[in-house]
Amino acid sequence: MSLLARSRTEVGHYASLVRFSHSIFALPFALQGAWLAAGGIPNPRTLAWILLAAVAARTAAMSFNRLVDRDIDGRNPRTKSRELPSGALSQSSVVALVLVSSALFIAVAFWINPLCGKLSPAVLAVLLFYSWTKRFTWLCHAVLGLSLGLAPLGAWLAVRGTIDAQAQIPLLLALAVLTWVAGFDLIYACQDAEFDRGEGLHSIPARFGVARALWVARVAHVLTVISLSLVLWRAELGWIYGAAIALAALVLVFEHSIVRADDLSRVNMAFFTLNGWIGVGLFVGMALDLAL
Repeated sequence: MSLLARSRTEVGHYASLVRFSHSIFALPFALQGAWLAAGGIPNPRTLAWILLAAVAARTAAMSFNRLVDRDIDGRNPRTKSRELPSGALSQSSVVALVLVSSALFIAVAFWINPLCGKLSPAVLAVLLFYSWTKRFTWLCHAVLGLSLGLAPLGAWLAVRGTIDAQAQIPLLLALAVLTWVAGFDLIYACQDAEFDRGEGLHSIPARFGVARALWVARVAHVLTVISLSLVLWRAELGWIYGAAIALAALVLVFEHSIVRADDLSRVNMAFFTLNGWIGVGLFVGMALDLAL
């Protein structure tokens, strides 16, 4: 294999490790936070720093998650082919990736403004802490939601540089992200309910059963739509964002209609494809609403 081919393979392994494509979940909401704070398109330089911080934070969180779960992933038939259990990447290289991306995130946060810099270690602690939660609480889904929900808050602070009276708007958006992520993570976790029980791991599907977990996911997504509607109201947005919320609600209804306790064959479609479109659609709707 040529040096170029080996390099491409290595890059592919790292991209797969951190699931770079999954950035589509948090990034559109970070952009919504930035657009709301600026009342439109943010300063390009600030926007570039927000994007870099978001990528660094996600890389640190996902790499750390794969690192601490490497043994569990190796025992799970669904995940044993991941980069660390399969040996495609070494443990030391992933440790280095966690350290470099964490340092980059904190450095960029300080570069953006003093408030973001001061808060960045606490944010990073939440992102990394999630990886341990399934070892002791079935509320791990909510902690994952909180981790991604910090994205619009961070972007808002990056643009504003202060906590002001309008900060309740990104807080509502963060709540929408928290419940949205917790809901679709519940659906995804249903695949591993039996494995988690056998390993002594905690999740709502493992603790209460798949059927009840799917009902909790439905309630979480109802709260998502309510929270987004409150963002629409408090931010005084118009019909375009309202239409985007309505479309997101319809997609969520469809998502729940294709996943049943006795048929989880379309979980990946619900988890990846549909939720990706929700985030992008909401951001496009907000950007257009603020521009017109």
